[in-house]
Amino acid sequence: MKNVFFIGGTMGAGKTAVCQVLKKRLDRSVFLDGDWCWDMEPFQVTEETKALALDNVCCLLGNFIRCSAYENVIFCWVMHRQEIIDSILARLDTSGCRLNIFSLVCGEEPLRRRLEGDIRAGRRAPDIIERSLEYLTLYERLDTIKIDVSELTPEKAAELIVQMSGENLPRQFNIQ
Repeated sequence: MKNVFFIGGTMGAGKTAVCQVLKKRLDRSVFLDGDWCWDMEPFQVTEETKALALDNVCCLLGNFIRCSAYENVIFCWVMHRQEIIDSILARLDTSGCRLNIFSLVCGEEPLRRRLEGDIRAGRRAPDIIERSLEYLTLYERLDTIKIDVSELTPEKAAELIVQMSGENLPRQFNIQ
């Protein structure tokens, strides 16, 4: 059975870092960051670009799911509304797949510290802090497994995801 992982969370929660760990530690893995599906300059959020990003995400995920080379398909994106998750899943054939749907959540102060570090390093614009903080409470409403990553390393968060994802998941973790 193929494992499909959806890892959501607000900007700065650590989705990409956690998924990079999962990709390296799970057998026969592929990783798609939803942000790669609309990495543009200038960044524009319009109905047209949102539809384009969703089409790109679904196309790539569908291809990865159908490809026999991969046993674990890992996908991350902000996914702050249930209808985003549901819309993606409705467009994929996940028969024969085990779905593992998580949200990385974080306290306000740890999130602020992470984002401030990214701003100082030039990886993010200053307006990211308020936008990300506004999204935090939205994850409480989602039908996902929540992992509080406020004080977790990406490695530990990835271990928890594997641990919570069910039996017989191929792994190279020492979970205690």
